[in-house]
Amino acid sequence: MNALLAWIVLIPLISAVFVGVAYMYSITKHPISKLWFTLPALSAPFLSFALGVVLFREILDVNCVFTYKPYMWLSLDSFDIYMGFLGDKLSIFMVLFICFVGGLIHIYAAAYMSDDKGYGKFFFYFNLFLSSMLLLVLADGPLIMFIGWEGVGLCSYLLISFYFTDPLNVVAGNKAFIVNRVGDLGFLIGLAMLYFYVADYGFDYASIQSKISEIPLFTLQIIGVMLFVGAMGKSAQIPLFVWLPDAMAGPTPVSALIHAATMVTAGVYMVARFYFLYELIPSVGLFIAYMGAFSALFAAVIATKQSDIKKILAYSTMSQLGYMFIAVGLGAYSSALFHVFTHAFFKALLFMGAGAIIVILHHEQNIFKMGGMRRVSPVVYICMLIATLAISGVPPFSGFFSKDEILLVAFSSGEYLIWGIAVFSAILTAYYMFRLFFVVFEGKNFLHVNHFHEISWVMKAPLVVLAIGSLFAGFMGLPELFGGSHSMGTWLGEWGTRALHVSYQTEWILLGINILISLLGIALAYRKFRFYDFTCKETLSGWVYNKFYIDELYDLLFVRSLKKLSEFIAVSVDINSVDRVIMGFSHGFIKVGKLIAVVQNANVRLYALVMILGVSACSIYLIAILG
Repeated sequence: MNALLAWIVLIPLISAVFVGVAYMYSITKHPISKLWFTLPALSAPFLSFALGVVLFREILDVNCVFTYKPYMWLSLDSFDIYMGFLGDKLSIFMVLFICFVGGLIHIYAAAYMSDDKGYGKFFFYFNLFLSSMLLLVLADGPLIMFIGWEGVGLCSYLLISFYFTDPLNVVAGNKAFIVNRVGDLGFLIGLAMLYFYVADYGFDYASIQSKISEIPLFTLQIIGVMLFVGAMGKSAQIPLFVWLPDAMAGPTPVSALIHAATMVTAGVYMVARFYFLYELIPSVGLFIAYMGAFSALFAAVIATKQSDIKKILAYSTMSQLGYMFIAVGLGAYSSALFHVFTHAFFKALLFMGAGAIIVILHHEQNIFKMGGMRRVSPVVYICMLIATLAISGVPPFSGFFSKDEILLVAFSSGEYLIWGIAVFSAILTAYYMFRLFFVVFEGKNFLHVNHFHEISWVMKAPLVVLAIGSLFAGFMGLPELFGGSHSMGTWLGEWGTRALHVSYQTEWILLGINILISLLGIALAYRKFRFYDFTCKETLSGWVYNKFYIDELYDLLFVRSLKKLSEFIAVSVDINSVDRVIMGFSHGFIKVGKLIAVVQNANVRLYALVMILGVSACSIYLIAILG
C-alpha cells in the first residue's frame, strides 16, 4: 500500500518520458499518430487519482499515515536523506483535486492543442509538470519537496514560453523563472537555517516537528519569513507577483493548470505543511495575513481596468491567493485549504471557458472586441456564469462558503483591518468578474465578425464537470450555521477548524454582509456593462491600467541597474583593468620571448659559433689573469 505513494508520482513521470521519446521519434524518424501522445498523457492523471482514492479510503477507514522510503537519495557523512513519500490527510487531499482537476484540463488541452505542431512536446511538459507537483505535495521532507518545487518552476518556464518563436513569450518565461528564483533563494536560506538546528535528528517533517521548539524564537521568526519568501514567488504575492500576468503568454490549458490546481497553490500548501513552525511564531503569521490582504486588494484594483481576458483572470488568481494567505497567516489552515479546493474548480473553469471563447473568436483576447457570446455558445455561457457567481461569493456556489469562512476567521481573530480590506476586495472581485462576464457575453453593437470557429464537445465536457464542482464543492465544508459539520476541516485533523469566538447572531450578520457586498459589486458591473455599447471606446489608461507602473519600477531598480552594474564589471573592471594588466604582462613576455628567439632559433652552426666564441672569451680571460 505504501508503494502507491511513489506510483502516484511515477505514473505521470513515466507518461512524460514515453511521450517525450515518442515525440522525438516522430520528428526525427517518422511521424506517428497523435494517439501515441494522447492516450498515455490523458490516462496518467486519472490513474494517479485512482491510486489517491485508494489511499484516501484507507485513511478514512483506519486513520493512518503512509510513509515510503524506497532508497537513499543523498548521504553526507552521518546525514542521510531518503527519497521519501508521505501520505497523510493533507497530502492525499492535495493529490485528489490536483489529479482530478488536472485530468480534466488534460482532456481540454487535447482538443485545444489538437492542431499544434508541438502537440507531443506540450504533453511531455504537461505531464512532467504534474509529476513535479505531486512530488512536491507527497514529499516527506522539505528537501525532497524542493525537488518538486524546482520541477514546477522549470516546467512553468517551458510551458509559458512554449510558443518560443515570439520573443515576448520567451521574455515572459524568463521573467517567471527569474522571479521564482528570487523567492527560492529565500526558501533555501530558511531550509539551511532549519538544517543547522535539526539535521542531527533527521530532516523529514516528523523529525523537524519534534525538535522545532528547541530553536530560538528569533531564529524561528527568520526561518518563517524566509520560507514565506519562497511562497511569495510561487504564489505571486507582493512583491514577487510580476511574473503571473505575463505567464498568460502560454497556451490557455497551461494557464488553467498553473492557476487552478498546481503551481500557485504550492506556497499555500508549504505554509500549511509547516503549520507546527508558524504556530510558534504568530507575529510572522500576522505578517503573512497582512501581505495576503494587501495582495488581494492590489490585484483586485488592477483587474478592474484590464482588457485582456486572461490577464483579468490572472489578477483574480493573485487576489484569491491573498485570501488563502490571510487564512493560513491567522492559523486557519483548513479554511485556506477549503478555498484552495473550491478555487481549483471555478478558476480552472474560468480559464478553460476563456480559452473556449478565444478559440471561437480566432484567438482574440481583448474583451472589448468580443460581446454577444451568449448566443454563440450557450454551454460556455452557462458554465462561465456559474464560475463567475462562484468566485464572486454568491450563495450557494462553492466560492461563497470558502470565502465567507475566511472573512469570518479574519473578523473573529480581531483583525478588523484585514477583514475590511478583504471585504472591499470582495466587492471589487464581484465587480471586475461581472464586468468581464457582461462585456463578453452581453452588450450591443459588438464589432466582431459573424464567422466563428466551432469547438468540440471534448472541450465543452470538462467545462460541464467543473461547473458541477463549482456549484456543489462548497457543501463539503458546510458550516454549522447551515446544519453542516464542516466535514473537510474536521477530516483534516491538525489542519482542521479552529474555534471561532463569535455568536451565531454575529455570524448571520457577517454572512448577510458578505452576500450584500457581492450583490453590490454585481450591481455596479450590471449598471455599467450589461448593455455595453461596443461602438464606444473604453478608456484604458492611467495608473491602474498600467498596473501602477510596478513593472517599469522593477525594470528601473533591478533590471537596468543590474545590467549597468554588469556592464561596468564587464568593461571597466574586467576589460579595462584586469584584462589590461594580464595582457600587459602577456605582451611583455611575448616581447622578451621574441628577443630570446633571435638566438634560440635552432641553427646548429650559430650555436657552434657562439660556443666557440664563448670558449675563446673564457680562454683569453684566464690567460690575461694568469699572465
